[in-house]
Amino acid sequence: MFKKILIANRGEIACRVIKTARRMGIATVAVYSDADRDALHVEMADEAVHIGPAAAVESYLVAEKIIAACKQTGAEAVHPGYGFLSERATFCEALEKEGIVFIGPKSKAIRAMGDKIESKKFANAANVSTVPGHLGVIEDAAHAEAIAAEIGYPVMIKASAGGGGKGMRIAWSEAEVRDGFDRARSEARSSFGDDRVFIEKYIVEPRHIEIQVLADAHGNVVYLGERECSIQRRNQKVAEEAPSPFLDEATRAAMGEQSVALARAVEYQSAGTVEFIVDRERNFYFLEMNTRLQVEHPVTELVTGIDLVEQMIRVAAGKKLPFAQRDIRLNGWAIESRLYAEDPYRNFLPSIGRLTRYRPVPEGNSGNTVIRNDTGVFEGAEISMYYDPMIAKLCTWAPTRAEAIDAMGQALDGFVVDGIEHNIPFLSALMKHPRWREGRLSTGFIAEEYPDGFAPVQPDADQHAVLAAIALSTSLVESSRRERFGDRLRAPSDAPREQWTVRLGDVYVEAQLVDGLVTIPFDMDIAIAGKISNIVTDWRPGDAVWRGKVGGQSVTAQIRPILNGIRVDWQGLSVKAKVFTPRHAALDKLMPVKLPPDTSNFLLCPMPGLVVAIAVTEGQEVKAGETLAVVEAMKMENVLRAERDLTVSRINAKPGESLAVDAVIMEFA
Repeated sequence: MFKKILIANRGEIACRVIKTARRMGIATVAVYSDADRDALHVEMADEAVHIGPAAAVESYLVAEKIIAACKQTGAEAVHPGYGFLSERATFCEALEKEGIVFIGPKSKAIRAMGDKIESKKFANAANVSTVPGHLGVIEDAAHAEAIAAEIGYPVMIKASAGGGGKGMRIAWSEAEVRDGFDRARSEARSSFGDDRVFIEKYIVEPRHIEIQVLADAHGNVVYLGERECSIQRRNQKVAEEAPSPFLDEATRAAMGEQSVALARAVEYQSAGTVEFIVDRERNFYFLEMNTRLQVEHPVTELVTGIDLVEQMIRVAAGKKLPFAQRDIRLNGWAIESRLYAEDPYRNFLPSIGRLTRYRPVPEGNSGNTVIRNDTGVFEGAEISMYYDPMIAKLCTWAPTRAEAIDAMGQALDGFVVDGIEHNIPFLSALMKHPRWREGRLSTGFIAEEYPDGFAPVQPDADQHAVLAAIALSTSLVESSRRERFGDRLRAPSDAPREQWTVRLGDVYVEAQLVDGLVTIPFDMDIAIAGKISNIVTDWRPGDAVWRGKVGGQSVTAQIRPILNGIRVDWQGLSVKAKVFTPRHAALDKLMPVKLPPDTSNFLLCPMPGLVVAIAVTEGQEVKAGETLAVVEAMKMENVLRAERDLTVSRINAKPGESLAVDAVIMEFA
């Protein structure tokens, strides 16, 4: 077995590999760029080597620097994680030439499966079901239009060397093919240095389901069940689960056997994932094979009990798999939520900055559930614009899908992140979404359920009651600190008949204390909107999370102070709450509402990013829907279009400039 390995990656995946290596008694070496000098993976590793500037093309993507770090530290093998150099055959070959082991498949398999065009040809030869399409390289936009017309709309335009949703567009018409072809090529060129694209039929109402395979150098290949990855946004996975709520045993076995056949055909060694599109009749079609560890691998580990990183290391060291296909059992259900640094209320645009507060929920067993949090950040860390926006991967396991979802909802509601915008409100709302809970999924789920983007969920009457209970209990605890009387606390003296009004956004909820004395921990009967509920919590002033019970219902919510009140975040709700006496509530209703400023004559940068292109000139008349500018952030291009007919009066930015959120790109007449 290896004595020392180098992890050629960063962030949560580097930390995750280090944990397994440490458990196996293997020393670890981290590499880091200027931006990651104080990163968590650097602190966790036994040694760390600086490899260059923040830009990945000058650090993490430079194979020569990784090899030099191996020689400097005596690392015998390299684990590439995912992304960066993980699927680059030339890197694998360069390591082999230097006598360094690549913890992953051989270069032959990487080459065969790494090119989407060639991989589909290979899959066809191995009798794996594939999507109808044109496997040749598309020469230009006109060629793309002709092929799309022949296949039939809708079609998917995809980068040949792509992955992670980059260089991918869906086209429903000839006009969309031309625009999508240009954008896909541009993204592919900037992300992979390869602008080749191909076209295939787009499956309507598709599910994205993938099979995890493991293979060793002795001819043993197994599949470890499937992962459902249909909850996606911009072709990026957001939430995953294992197993899939859609597959039956026959389909699971057929997909697994085809995946094993493909792995054998390319003489695969290590962990790999065969991805399929599955239609509403459970017909499945090969998409691609990822010759690396997947981001969502923890859910497979939770339902199988198999450490995939450990098996990758063992296989690379020449060991046989310690189990056969008959030994694989799927136990319970696991859910993964990807916590991203992005603003769900602004169409999930990237957010960067410092984590002023980072308080994840505790990992481990709790009753019949398990919580796991794979992360590469810490409180005070910086979320950079140079890399992907991943904060953490929060996973829950339970005996059933419903229990795993409920555990995830509670965990998300107790996961505190401040300093940047993040997608926890969306993920929390997802856990309560009826269609998600029923398992009626497709890759179009987010677009179909949130066609106008995600907005704060509007509370119903029952949720108003819970929110009012949280707000009133926190207010009473804070006020009562000043009126301590033995072990019990009096309610504030300015509360005639202990009556209160709780303002939740624009809604006023009446509340009355049934018992006039407040206990610590808080345990009181309160009449909210005429209904009496027992409220129990051990919340203390300054706590970021309120945990307790409202009318017997377990509740976990986040509390943040605002002027004269608090903001409560719970189940995707985000509500400003203020507690008044009835007299103060009457006066509050008379206060004027401040209107937001009018910015309709400006094009504002929606997120921190780099201006890739300005598509108009000063004085130009533009029609609604036409492209104004293209801004890139966290490796993804965002096209900014005109929302109405207008005339460009002034352009304030130029290509190559880095802009902050709400920076004025151009002005309109």
